[in-house]
Amino acid sequence: MADLLEIADELYALPLAEFTPARDARAKELKGTDLAAPVKALRKPSTAAWVLNLLVRRASAQVDQVLTVGAALREAQQAMSAGELRALTKQRRQVTAAVTTQARRIAGEEGTRVTEAVAEQVEATLTAAMVDEGCGRAVRSGLLVSTLATTGVEPLDEGEVARAVALPEALGFSATPREAPVPGPPDLHVVPDPDRAAKARAAAEERLAAADEEHAAAQETYDEAAGEVDRLEARQLQVQAEIDELRRRLADLEEQAEGLEEELAEAEEVRDGAGAELRTATAERDAAQAAVDRLG
Repeated sequence: MADLLEIADELYALPLAEFTPARDARAKELKGTDLAAPVKALRKPSTAAWVLNLLVRRASAQVDQVLTVGAALREAQQAMSAGELRALTKQRRQVTAAVTTQARRIAGEEGTRVTEAVAEQVEATLTAAMVDEGCGRAVRSGLLVSTLATTGVEPLDEGEVARAVALPEALGFSATPREAPVPGPPDLHVVPDPDRAAKARAAAEERLAAADEEHAAAQETYDEAAGEVDRLEARQLQVQAEIDELRRRLADLEEQAEGLEEELAEAEEVRDGAGAELRTATAERDAAQAAVDRLG
């Protein structure tokens, strides 16, 4: 495992475009050994993860500062020191913003432009490293393949942290610091590399393949979201039509109710008149019957 971590440490220190060909070449060299398959299985880091891995190796002191402030912040939270907690929270934001800016600059020196979206992922991972000890160990390993994020309320699941690094054993490993290469004076007698164009094309094709893969994933996500919008719009129209029909039906029923109320009032009037006549007729009949009974 020590050998595998050492190889991973070398591979994840490379420029992003060189990772896959270097990994495959190393696995080919190790063919027939127990390391060939694990090396071949090492995942290519995302752009944000690569920026963080580069930062850990080029600016290890700043990363250590991030983790130190994070440890102090966690202690303050446990001790419930409100004043110190506010001060450390402010310091956390300042530190993560400053270190993210430095990470963008270092990546730029390597020829990689860091977009705002990638910078947000870098800063979110640095924040996670401060508030969660496991995330801190993942960042310090320099073997990230994906970024991390946490609300700070609950620690991240250990499995999620382990999936963010190339190897579960990377947690606890510290990346080897590496200085930025210092460009030497131009060699006017350099022999042209006949494979340079082929290597550049291979790197460009790899970048295109990665971009195609990301585009396909984004397209799939968009298509799913667009399909959901279409489904909900159709359902909304259906429900609105049902509402309109119910309103029309309600208006009809209210109109019928008003008509029935008028008819009921008229019927009650007729009933009351008939009742009066019935009482008069009953009285007359009873009187006539009494007269008959008296005449015996």
